[in-house]
Amino acid sequence: MEQALALPYATLRFVHLGWRVIRLEALGAGKGLPGDPNRYIGAQTGSEAEGGGERRTYFVAPNVGKEAIALNLKSSEGRAVLQRLIQALNVDVFCCNTVPERYAPLGIDYATLSAAKPDLIWAGISAMGPDFPGVPGYDPVIQALAGYMELTGDPAGPPTLCGIPLVDLKAGDEVYANVLLALAERAETGAGRELHVSMLQAAASWLITTLPLLDFDCEPWEVTRAGNEHRKFVPTNVYPTRDGYLYMAIGSDVQWQRLTASERFRSLARDERRTNDGRTRERVALKREIGEITARHAAAELEDDLRAATIAHARIHDIRAVAALDALAGRLTHTHTPQGKAIRMQPMPVDLPGAPRAFAFAPRYGEHTQAVLREAGYGASECAALVAGGAIPG
Repeated sequence: MEQALALPYATLRFVHLGWRVIRLEALGAGKGLPGDPNRYIGAQTGSEAEGGGERRTYFVAPNVGKEAIALNLKSSEGRAVLQRLIQALNVDVFCCNTVPERYAPLGIDYATLSAAKPDLIWAGISAMGPDFPGVPGYDPVIQALAGYMELTGDPAGPPTLCGIPLVDLKAGDEVYANVLLALAERAETGAGRELHVSMLQAAASWLITTLPLLDFDCEPWEVTRAGNEHRKFVPTNVYPTRDGYLYMAIGSDVQWQRLTASERFRSLARDERRTNDGRTRERVALKREIGEITARHAAAELEDDLRAATIAHARIHDIRAVAALDALAGRLTHTHTPQGKAIRMQPMPVDLPGAPRAFAFAPRYGEHTQAVLREAGYGASECAALVAGGAIPG
């Protein structure tokens, strides 16, 4: 039972594994557009008749390769349908991402669904877990709550969001990993599992380079915004060139020696800069001096020097350039709109032998409801009665 991004991303990763994924959405109640609000975000992907208005551009990539059904889980009939589907289709995993206080009223809590199928793996994503059952959460809110915004942006500027929904994706990855672990354990024990993923806790688990510093009496600058500069490895920053920007990362004293051995950067060498501690004390001057050097040269010239010195570096690419990178272009996933237009999407995180890279277009709202119910043994008259009773769409 999914909406927004955190859980659809997790279940997309299951699609990548070749699993069958059926997304369950709420039945429209006349108060707004039916189903996942993300369906209606972005540009239309076709005409209204083709479903372009209910599967807009923002919705497509996380939901390719899935089936879609709609149920009214506020009705006892809808809740009974869900339990029957779980049994009849021999469902392995049920996931949801709504506030925990809604689990029991909608009949999607672990106790209810595991009674229908005892070896079910159940996973829920919420803002702060079941101890805070009424708290809603979206990625930007959790970025603020978990300190990400305090750690992102210019030190002289305001707290800043990351450019991608890190917390949503982190929470989705936690569902993916922990469901796989639960399935591996079930193969040994035969037992199901209840899994709760708190977006806040998942996000805070990534504070490994900052939160532990609190008890080491750290300086204030160590746990706040640092712009593009690394707080610990100096010099690591973005530098201007004649034709754009270049990111350069020095990860050790040996790398610093290699950098300052090159003709273009030789003027940076000082005895007091031999160690990272010394360069940290000189970080402001180093940023200025390196920027003065790089600004006089084209990025390609600087890249030649850095490559020869085996210094990690990269131009600041826009997304079009990322899609064209040799290391990625052949690994992108794909889908086709109903009109036949090819759509490039993000690559899988890891190459898997034999894994597909092309997936069916994202489903329309409730597109597979009748077919899935028929598969579970519902006859035409039963489906008609469910439509008449408001448990499924017509």
